[in-house]
Amino acid sequence: MKKVIMIFAAALLTASANAQTAVTANKAGDNWYIGINGGLAFTGTVEGDNSTAFKGMAPNFGVRLGKNLTTVFGLALEGNAYFKANDKSTLSSSKTFINATNVNLLGTFNLSNLFGGYKGEPRPFEVIALGGLGWKHTFGVPVRVNEITSKFALDFAFNLGEKKAWQIYVEPAIIYGLEGYADKMCVNNRFKLNIDNTILQANLGLVYKFGNSNGTHNFAIEPLRNIGEINALNARINELRADNELKDGRIQENTRTIAGLEAQVEDLQAKLKACEERPMPATTVVVKKNLLQPIVIFGQGKSTIDAAQYASVEMVAKYMRNHPEAKILIKGYASPEGDPERNLKLSIARAESVRTALINRYKIASSRLTTEGMGATSELSEENDFNRVAMFFDTTVE
Repeated sequence: MKKVIMIFAAALLTASANAQTAVTANKAGDNWYIGINGGLAFTGTVEGDNSTAFKGMAPNFGVRLGKNLTTVFGLALEGNAYFKANDKSTLSSSKTFINATNVNLLGTFNLSNLFGGYKGEPRPFEVIALGGLGWKHTFGVPVRVNEITSKFALDFAFNLGEKKAWQIYVEPAIIYGLEGYADKMCVNNRFKLNIDNTILQANLGLVYKFGNSNGTHNFAIEPLRNIGEINALNARINELRADNELKDGRIQENTRTIAGLEAQVEDLQAKLKACEERPMPATTVVVKKNLLQPIVIFGQGKSTIDAAQYASVEMVAKYMRNHPEAKILIKGYASPEGDPERNLKLSIARAESVRTALINRYKIASSRLTTEGMGATSELSEENDFNRVAMFFDTTVE
């Protein structure tokens, strides 16, 4: 009997492998389900040396936990409790509320998928075969207290809902006792098919299938591509790789260029810093009539003094310290581009900027400094850059 069961299981596994459609990977947490079932069980009764087949009847309730390993084959652990119906018609001669329990480890075989293939989701109606071994315990009976059992069943299952997450089934089953005892002292016990202790069972069950990593509650078909699509994708991948290699080369070239520019910038910054830190040579201010030689040059549209122009401002400050009686008029100019009114305001701002620097930075008394905005001019120089200036006039010199 054991060899027949093993050969049958191997044959079903082989057929299952041949009937499989390419489905998404079955991860450890995928394709688990839990269910409950209940119904009636019929068994033979044993009283002394007499037995009566299938006269006892009792209700039963069970719980099933399982996992579908493939679209055809799975494993399930099931436990059933058999209850006392009345004193004259029970599963056994036990006087307890629960007469017996039976726990089975079952292999499940989806015959619909085995012979019809899997179409991407469960069919509305499926036939599932179950078979396996179990352990039965009978309460309050001096013999056959524990025994090995074997269960065979068919589930006529209906898959419900849009996602096929729920299933109800009707299950006729037969459960054989595989171990019998010759007497109450458990002497001469032998492993055999015990017809007297066979259970016929008819149950109604409800199953819930847990969600899977593929987003469904069941197996999903793995999308397949033909050879032409695969070749086209490979060609596209090769094109992208070549494009990436070309871009990598450009990036490396640009990196080298940027590194060279950064080195040039650092060199220029070092030179500029050295130039700014270099002490200015002492220069004598030349006075032509009342115009002092230094001038302050401004950027286009600006009234702030650039760092390089403070040398001219400092020369005027030294002149005023050397000539404490001198009073200076600062005239601001603008180049002729743009709006005249704006240029007038800009020339005034330039003169005021220089006056502020002499007062705050070089501590020249404000009473010795006056300003005047001259507006736009093109007469100071042919180059507009030299028309954006501030000039100094010593009002105490004729």
